[in-house]
Amino acid sequence: MVNEPGGRHVFRGFSLVFVSASKRVFFMGQGRSSGGSSGGGKGRTSPRRKSHPARKTSSPGGSKGRTTKAAARTATKRTAAKKKVTSKKTAARKRTTARGRPLPSASGGRARVAAKRRAAGKPPQKRRTRRRYKWPQGLRAKLAFLIDRRSVKLAGGAVAALLVLLAFFTYDLPSTANIAAIHHAPSVTMIDMRGKTITTRGQNQGRDVTLETLPAYVPEAVIAIEDRRFWIHPGIDPVGIARAAYVNLRAGRVVQGGSTLTQQLAKNLFLTSERTFRRKVQEAILAIWLEVKFTKEEILTLYLNRVYLGAGTYGIEAASERYFAKPATELTLPEAAMLAGLLKAPSRYAPTNSLDRARARADVVMAAMVEAGLLTEEERQNAKDNVPRLAEPAATPGVHYFADYIVEQLESYVGLWDDDLIVETTLDLTAQRAAENAVEDMLKSESDKRQVSQAALVALDNTGGIRAMVGGRSYRESQFNRVTQARRQPGSAFKPFVYLTALEQGWRPSDTLYDQPIKIGNWQPTNYKDTYQGRVTLTTALSKSINTVAVQLAETVGRERVISTAHRVGLRADLEPVRSLPLGTGAVSPLDLTAAYVPFANGGEGVFPHAIERIKTRKGKVLYERQGSGPGRVIAPIYVAQMNEMLVRTVVTGTGRRARLAGGRPMAGKTGTSQDSRDAWFVGYTANIVASVWVGNDDNSPMKSVTGGTLPAAIWADFMTRAGDQGPKWDLPGYREALQPDNDEGWIDVNFDDQGRPADTTRDGFFDAIARALGLN
Repeated sequence: MVNEPGGRHVFRGFSLVFVSASKRVFFMGQGRSSGGSSGGGKGRTSPRRKSHPARKTSSPGGSKGRTTKAAARTATKRTAAKKKVTSKKTAARKRTTARGRPLPSASGGRARVAAKRRAAGKPPQKRRTRRRYKWPQGLRAKLAFLIDRRSVKLAGGAVAALLVLLAFFTYDLPSTANIAAIHHAPSVTMIDMRGKTITTRGQNQGRDVTLETLPAYVPEAVIAIEDRRFWIHPGIDPVGIARAAYVNLRAGRVVQGGSTLTQQLAKNLFLTSERTFRRKVQEAILAIWLEVKFTKEEILTLYLNRVYLGAGTYGIEAASERYFAKPATELTLPEAAMLAGLLKAPSRYAPTNSLDRARARADVVMAAMVEAGLLTEEERQNAKDNVPRLAEPAATPGVHYFADYIVEQLESYVGLWDDDLIVETTLDLTAQRAAENAVEDMLKSESDKRQVSQAALVALDNTGGIRAMVGGRSYRESQFNRVTQARRQPGSAFKPFVYLTALEQGWRPSDTLYDQPIKIGNWQPTNYKDTYQGRVTLTTALSKSINTVAVQLAETVGRERVISTAHRVGLRADLEPVRSLPLGTGAVSPLDLTAAYVPFANGGEGVFPHAIERIKTRKGKVLYERQGSGPGRVIAPIYVAQMNEMLVRTVVTGTGRRARLAGGRPMAGKTGTSQDSRDAWFVGYTANIVASVWVGNDDNSPMKSVTGGTLPAAIWADFMTRAGDQGPKWDLPGYREALQPDNDEGWIDVNFDDQGRPADTTRDGFFDAIARALGLN
């Protein structure tokens, strides 16, 4: 509303301007109305007055004068009426234009009709509503307006759709606020008792390196084979995408990718490896962001320090240490080409899987470097002739059984962790390799003939630390750990706990019982091959693994006491006091059974089997360190000596003769065989190492002529021989008593040297002399 001089006011409406695709301009609005100070409507004139016939009045000048004056007044009225009509038409035209409707054609017919009606004294004719959309002369303008309005709507819809798509692809993108804080998943590096790396679980991330410290051909090899236009593209490469699409179309399958190094880095840092269109769009968005945020050198450095290069390694430094046992700064050209070749398919081209395939791929990389002008043909030939030498892996194929065992326990030691861990273990890689070779060699030669498919071996030191663990014949074929997870019948390997209970109840090794057929209720136990020897000592009965004597002894001392003894020395198993208990019909794991034998080797101290000595972060912060040793003494020394006196005889003259060690090394042990040869065991020990061997089939099917004294005893002896010295060759507690018993018993006196060794240390001379003295040969 704008005030004007003379008390008038003017109301100005709105105006809109549309520009069509043809650049034509359309105006809408611009309404205006005027009126007096006392009134005036919006967009219309003052109300129309009623018309009356002109009055004839007399004048002093006569009738002619009066007529002329009347005519003048009539003409004036008519002029005023025409002005009112014109003003009303103008206001209507403005309203019509403001509403975007075409204007009607000017016509004076309506004005003449109105004047005649006023002259006749009739009221004005009521105006009919016009159907504006039927104006033929405005049809073209109306269509042009509608088309222009649709263009505007389409443009707005396109923008809205673009915004919706952008929101869909970016709403769940990870934060990029601090890229330096982005870190790999925590890794667990395990080392053995001598500091050698066993294996790394999780992402083995090496230390970060810079381009300045690397040989020039390291980044050049990566760029030549992965992204030759790296230095010029803005994060995504349309040329590379088009080239890859053409190659894939010709091949009929995906043989080439169009991702740039920046896109690969974006995926490694922020995204998953899922193959979806949405992920590719997100990858492109993040790649452009990286190009804006960082320089090309920084992007290439990040890429080399984060990319996966097979064998659990992330980054050029970790891969160089894993494959070539050297830092990345010392890589040669053929080694750099081999690492760059891994980027296409790390598992397929890893030299640890196929050295020939890795070398062929490295040659492809060097050919690409020649094509890109980064290498001469002569340099390529020289590098091709210098074949990279791979580092000898410290770990063995079967060590992953032990690694799984470690990982399963970590959370109970340190809870949830978010930093790289270094776990110092009790494993001895030398002993581990010896155990795997002993198991594999025996099964390779005997499995078909003896119908046996699996074996397990575990070795503990005299504190319970695990020195070797073979959970099965092949970790790749079966990850089931038969050392810790399997529960099998130990057979006669359970009998030492029966005899220990008897000794603690006052029996002596020299006491006798009758080996004869017996019957307990409706159950009648029998010996192996149904042979009986009459009166025998407890030592003979244990060394010969006589079933009838063990059953009689258990019935005498009580089955509940036998179970209590077994639990006390470390056998963690659910045992039922059934009649067949002394024959080893309860199910046990090899690890628990081995731990229960350790007190015989260390003088009566109980142990907890363990595999971890210390856990610390990569920065050196100690999170856990083993402090305790075990439950303390579980067997009195006198009973330890008596048990060793009997168990030494098992490998001298009893069922475990095949386990005897060369050089007269002090040792003892016990065999075990379940019914129908479904399980066969040998548990043997020196003063330093206690090891058990189990052979059998996972489906519990019987083997052919396999007992604890055959394959298990042979594997045990092979393992101990390959493992070498595992510490001082101390005597077993009671070892002298076992070799120098009472002369009244008629046993042999053995001469010892100044260091406590038997004077005759040859395998045949030592053991055969004892056998001859006992009248067994």
